[in-house]
Amino acid sequence: MIDLKALRQDPDAARTSQRARGGDPALVDAILAADSLHRDALVRFETARAEQKALGKLVAKASGEDKRAMVAQAQSMAAQVKQASADLEAAAANLDATVEALPNLIEAGAPAGGEDKYVVLGQSGQAPDFRQAGFEPKPHDELGEHLGIIDTVRGAKVSGSRFYYLKGAGARLELALLGHAMDLATELGFTPMITPTLVRPEVMEGTGFLGEHADEVYFLPADDLYLTGTSEVALAGYHKDEILDLSQGPLRYAGWSACYRREAGSYGKDTKGIFRVHQFHKVELFAYTHEQDAHAEHERLLQLEERMLSDAAIPYRVIDVPAGDLGTSAARKFDCEAWIPSQGRFREMTSTSNCTTFQARRLNIRERAEDGATRPVATLNGTFATTRWLVAILENHQQADGSVVIPEKLRPQMGGLSVIEPGGSVA
Repeated sequence: MIDLKALRQDPDAARTSQRARGGDPALVDAILAADSLHRDALVRFETARAEQKALGKLVAKASGEDKRAMVAQAQSMAAQVKQASADLEAAAANLDATVEALPNLIEAGAPAGGEDKYVVLGQSGQAPDFRQAGFEPKPHDELGEHLGIIDTVRGAKVSGSRFYYLKGAGARLELALLGHAMDLATELGFTPMITPTLVRPEVMEGTGFLGEHADEVYFLPADDLYLTGTSEVALAGYHKDEILDLSQGPLRYAGWSACYRREAGSYGKDTKGIFRVHQFHKVELFAYTHEQDAHAEHERLLQLEERMLSDAAIPYRVIDVPAGDLGTSAARKFDCEAWIPSQGRFREMTSTSNCTTFQARRLNIRERAEDGATRPVATLNGTFATTRWLVAILENHQQADGSVVIPEKLRPQMGGLSVIEPGGSVA
């Protein structure tokens, strides 16, 4: 939710943001109109209510014919107050619905345009030269089958397309990756969290996931609960309706959870293997901070993601995501994309988003200012490791004989195992 006061003061900033996103700037004018109607309705209600209270005091003191006349007048006034209250309620509902249609205002510097207008900010790690090594790289699904560590055939048999089993060293590699991520996050001052994966509608709505991408979310109508596609949702909801103490610095959490996505718009895309699936595991970084410190915190989260990718020995690049591909809540987003040898291109592995005060306003998460008033905090999130990373690890570290070398920093979590051989050995 955007700041209405700021919108009134500078509507052109919101119009510019809408144009950059490819949205309709007329929505800003619709919000201003709805806001004006709501404020007018509020004045009418408060005026009528004040007149009703004043008349009530006079009625209490009156007697005889004067009192009877005043009682009749009070009854008429009560009907006016009731109508004014109904008008105010309708105006408030209209304003809320109109405001909720406006995504967060983009941060200055974010590229304008659709998903192909990204800007490459840097690249790290050396993509392997398999031709020089004398062999053509295999895709991760073939490697997983050859090694006996990924089983999509039985996954489909049990649950349908885009489901899978991780077996033996494959299961252990995921645990090693996520375990290393949690260890590193804890070392860096994040509180480790195992989060719920079912949340109430108001929490899912508050984080901005029931907007344009609502069809990606699984819903359980019998329980009125949503399955989350990221622990960001549960971590954002953790402090709902609270006033936070940020005097000692940002509150930082690292959430480990299963994640669920319908992949409704991905028909025909990434149908093999485990790159795009309905269920996976992820470690998510999440921070609450002062609004003025959000940009610096965002840069920090990106640096941490890059460190984790380096620990996993994955070659990657960083892109500044264009406004049209940000999603509802983000004002700015950076993606880290891994090199996938079998596809000959970079693919998304992580995202980190600065949501400014957008989610906190929806979820009523505040801090107390020096003057005693409350104000919304800023929220930020960033992927620290996911099941998808196995795709990049397997493909970039494959050998001519079909084995895969385990990145050195993940080996302690694998009991010292350095190579996955056919058969998925874990010893």
